[in-house]
Amino acid sequence: MTNRIAFQGEPGAYSHEACQNARPEMEAMPCRSFEDVIAAVKSGEADLAMLPIENTTYGRVADIHRLLPESGLHIVDEAFVRVRISLMGLPGVPLEDIDTVRAHMVLIPQSAAFLRSHKIKAYSAADSAGAARELAEHRRTNEGVLASELAAEIYGLNVLATDVEDHGHNTTRFLIMSREPNYARREDRKMMTTFVFEVRNIPAALYKAMGGFATNGINMTKLESYMVGGSFTATQFYADIEGHPEDPAVQLAMDELRYFTTNVSIIGVYPADQDRLT
Repeated sequence: MTNRIAFQGEPGAYSHEACQNARPEMEAMPCRSFEDVIAAVKSGEADLAMLPIENTTYGRVADIHRLLPESGLHIVDEAFVRVRISLMGLPGVPLEDIDTVRAHMVLIPQSAAFLRSHKIKAYSAADSAGAARELAEHRRTNEGVLASELAAEIYGLNVLATDVEDHGHNTTRFLIMSREPNYARREDRKMMTTFVFEVRNIPAALYKAMGGFATNGINMTKLESYMVGGSFTATQFYADIEGHPEDPAVQLAMDELRYFTTNVSIIGVYPADQDRLT
């Protein structure tokens, strides 16, 4: 055991913050790409992976849906992180001196109203935490960065404004993944099951495959499709449901699903995050 949890991005990224919140006892390990995060866990360099899958403002993280089914990893937990965007600059530089900011392209439209009201131009960066590091290195006094307060703390920047995002509900859902599955129930916590499947090539196959969840009272919280193998006809579906595979109602629904599909693969059984329940 390495006691490391891998994440994509530089120190100070929101994924780093998610690691600190969900697994404070573990060492957060930065990786260049999502593929590198997965590889670090598969090789044993890290014990867990922290991967973002969707955001309430931005939508789904498409790369993750593509990588998850073939990753060889298993979802063992989920974490909801409220994305609080801060504007930061060099120490001693007031807000009125900032005329440009850099940030990951996802954060810029989420802070459009604040930037417009302060007449600040925004430019995209590969990584918001990386932009914070570069500002600390290059010392541009007219430039700011949109990032987490953790990034400001790590790189010695001054937070000039907090919660500059347009929407107060801005939240990212992360999946915590491991080399080994954990199907154990977690005390009295509500359980979630995530799986992927491909429907058979018959009329109304998806409608028929989903019927078992409706008739058995299973709440499906997420269903998304995406192409596989470069084909417009080979469609894979990703689904989250409330419940455990051993629940009688879930067993009945999954049995019916398998009848109308070519394959079904469970990629995680895990407790629902408390924020999902509130």
